[in-house]
Amino acid sequence: MRINDNFLKLPGSYLFAEIDRRVGAYTREHPERDLVRLGIGDVTLPLVPAITQAMHQAVDEMGQPETFRGYPPYRGYDFLLQAIVEHDYRARGVELSPEEVFVSDGAKSDCSGIGDILGTDNLVAVCDPVYPVYVDANAIAGRLGNYDRQAERWERLVYMPCTAENGFSPAIPDRKVDMIYLCFPNNPTGTTATRQQLQAWVDYANANDSLILFDSAYEAFITEPDIPHSIFEIPGARTCAIEFRSFSKTAGFTGTRCAYTVIPKELQREGVSLNELWYRRQSTKFNGVSYVVQRGAAATYTPEGRRQVMEHISYYLGNAKTIREGLSAAGLTVYGGVNAPYVWVRTPEGTGSWDFFDRLLREANVVTTPGAGFGPSGEGYIRLTGFGGAEATRQAVERVRSIL
Repeated sequence: MRINDNFLKLPGSYLFAEIDRRVGAYTREHPERDLVRLGIGDVTLPLVPAITQAMHQAVDEMGQPETFRGYPPYRGYDFLLQAIVEHDYRARGVELSPEEVFVSDGAKSDCSGIGDILGTDNLVAVCDPVYPVYVDANAIAGRLGNYDRQAERWERLVYMPCTAENGFSPAIPDRKVDMIYLCFPNNPTGTTATRQQLQAWVDYANANDSLILFDSAYEAFITEPDIPHSIFEIPGARTCAIEFRSFSKTAGFTGTRCAYTVIPKELQREGVSLNELWYRRQSTKFNGVSYVVQRGAAATYTPEGRRQVMEHISYYLGNAKTIREGLSAAGLTVYGGVNAPYVWVRTPEGTGSWDFFDRLLREANVVTTPGAGFGPSGEGYIRLTGFGGAEATRQAVERVRSIL
């Protein structure tokens, strides 16, 4: 018996596990300190009443013989699929069928699991900085070869730098890559892509038989009217893209778990439908999202549910504005926080990301996320999240300003 030694190639621990370790050590040393946590992007507001009412009703249904439900459909219940197609896509001029939508327990699960239906010899390209799961999942699958610890790079991974100099928008690769991970609004930088930028990616993917893996988990936070919410708003995307979406940050489902993935019927590689492959994978490895949770997710599409959810989104965007404006006034260079709940902050005077993280933790008692944990181009930045409480966010900004 042998282990999957690709796990042994992973550098250190998972980013957010390392943050937990450092914060845990500090709180054990100083239990009296009151920390403000603006690091891990977890929501703090409770589920809105429309969601909990729908879930309560669903629980009652599960307690009656005539309305009890067992295993859910692999793609999801029709009432949720229809709501997704109608409100998230058709309302924006994008036509989908319910058979192109797969409900799951999280975008993170799907972004990592999608590799199951793709060959291990595909060349992968990621934005840099990047959400860690895109890289780690492909490393575990063996696609990335060996990790060069000195250079802090994978052997078979194409890094696409996203820096202030290029507006945090990656350049089209100068060679053929097979799998392209794009996340807009971006985590961690909080920046977006224009329609023209996304069109260039779609054209490249179709010309090179590549596959775009588009994470739009934060699309509900877009405030500017000309920013696309979906890759499928771009002509040609149906033959080259898969989209991941989540109810976690949109509706507070981080502890409830519900998301979905869209794979168009005409998306094929080597004459094989990726929609059918993913259905085969899901029906083998996944038993679906519970009826109660899917009823809660469907409630977000009712008029009252939508109004309540948008109030929460506005609350978090208000926190991001507080961070953006407060730290900018303190003399720091900041990005994001307009179309996303994240603010990307350049560290002062060339301070290392982890060094600035430790300083803010120990001197200001504020937890952030070091940019270096998102990739080489993240060095020299930290990420702050707008998902805290409004008063706690204001306190955190004042604490940071006071030590600067």
